[in-house]
Amino acid sequence: MGDFTKIPNGLPGVENRMDLIFQGVVSGEISLARWVEVTSTNPAKMFGLFPRKGAIAPGSDADIVIYDPAGEQTISATTHHMAVDYSCYEGLRIKGHVDTVFSRGRQIIGAGAYTGEPGHGRFVPRQLSQHLR
Repeated sequence: MGDFTKIPNGLPGVENRMDLIFQGVVSGEISLARWVEVTSTNPAKMFGLFPRKGAIAPGSDADIVIYDPAGEQTISATTHHMAVDYSCYEGLRIKGHVDTVFSRGRQIIGAGAYTGEPGHGRFVPRQLSQHLR
């Protein structure tokens, strides 16, 4: 209050990012392979984390999202997990949702619930972006 510089930037939506971009697959605007590229492989390369992140391969971290393309959901501030009380996508009905998430080979999301443990996260130092090499 009273300090313009403390106003949050942008809109809340990181929780729905994968699902919203998946709507391009649903509508036929992008392929499933391109969706994986845009949401996983390319960000890992941009931030110098590939192939430890953004790939399913020996030596990678085994962070895997199992996605249900037939699932349906309605985006709402009442159901998201972000610390904000609104959604600019409020009431939007979409196809597809995250079903299960594995972090370093351990299940941390299943049946719509977080099952991870405090301290499981780990700092991963980044390298120079692969796009700059």
